[in-house]
Amino acid sequence: MKKKILMLGWEFPPLINGGLGIACYGIAKSLSQLAEVSMIIPKADPEFVMNNVELIGLNNSKAEELLKGKSLLDFKDFLDIEYVDSDILPYQQVKKETSSSKSPEFKYLDDLNFFKHEDIYGGDVLGKVMKFTNIAVNIALTKEFDVIYAHDWMTFLAGIQIKELTGKPLVVHIHATEVDRSGPENKSVVYQIERKGFECSDKIIAVSQFTSNLLQEHYEIPEDKIAVCHNGIEYVETYRKQRSNGEKLVLYLGRLTSQKGPEYFLETALKVIEQVPEVRFVMAGTGDSLKTLIEEGAARRIGSKFHFTGFLNQEKVKQLYAMADVYVMPSVSEPFGLSALEAAQFGIPCVLSKQSGVSEVMPNALMADYWDTALMARHIVDLLRNNTLREFVINTTKSDVENLSWDATAKKILKVFETLN
Repeated sequence: MKKKILMLGWEFPPLINGGLGIACYGIAKSLSQLAEVSMIIPKADPEFVMNNVELIGLNNSKAEELLKGKSLLDFKDFLDIEYVDSDILPYQQVKKETSSSKSPEFKYLDDLNFFKHEDIYGGDVLGKVMKFTNIAVNIALTKEFDVIYAHDWMTFLAGIQIKELTGKPLVVHIHATEVDRSGPENKSVVYQIERKGFECSDKIIAVSQFTSNLLQEHYEIPEDKIAVCHNGIEYVETYRKQRSNGEKLVLYLGRLTSQKGPEYFLETALKVIEQVPEVRFVMAGTGDSLKTLIEEGAARRIGSKFHFTGFLNQEKVKQLYAMADVYVMPSVSEPFGLSALEAAQFGIPCVLSKQSGVSEVMPNALMADYWDTALMARHIVDLLRNNTLREFVINTTKSDVENLSWDATAKKILKVFETLN
């Protein structure tokens, strides 16, 4: 008999902000071939349908139908967590939600309406997490399932409470931690929620050994509680797009925040331009470092060599991959790095930070410590000038990526579920 999995997620295609939504989609799609999957998320596109997955968006009528006529519970104060302001880009600042005197029955209607109109990121994210927790727990009590499967800190509170009420095992899947985003010194409310989720879970799935090591060091989680399941990639038709100006194109794709190392990309670019003047650098993404990067590029007199695209949809991203000559990931702390797999799939040679999870599954990419901009620049120059090296890296990393799939990831995840009592 197939296991029944209750997945808790925060974003899902086509309403995505980054890699979390893409990963949850890949996992849900492949896991649904092996188990019965129901997934609760804050916002779902009503036009988006997945075969074999019951997708419950709190913004849609299905959530309201599931709760109609039920005696509802309110869970606003079930965790002893010290609430402090915390800058948690890309999730923005979180603040404690004020308690409401409304009954749970009226409050859940307000909360459902809230998710119909509000963006899941930005503003009072912790307040949104608490609203999600209240509704998701009540919906969960209407479902039958064998395992609770929660993705990232925004769903951990719901997962913990569902476990306490049902006695079902809880597996938490960590795609990125507060330590990755803000450093080990920041013991914010998000860090506390993550730690509580790890402690209350029966098993933790990490997207890389890099993340597993981080959990052991900074959250004091025993190694035997963690299972590493690397991300997969979905096959897409790839193509190349020729440029007429003869310039080489070096691509950075990701949020422009300190975690992703955009300032190291700029420093690397300065060193590359000294040796290869006919090159252009594209930074695709947005974030709190954008203004600083533009100003710094102008001050260093390389502004004409840089192009900032802002946020791009998937089609535009594919067009960039099709034109790029080298892909660079200079992240300071990268739990995985799905975009590197996508770049390799498009036949782009990659230069990766050693401080990344994706480097574990792409051993043939060129690598450097994120701070070693001299070595990173040397790798880029070599890939632009040495066709033999370039072809070797393209072919071997393509081969690395061909061995990865969401189906393989889902099988590993199911094995984790099968170890639970």
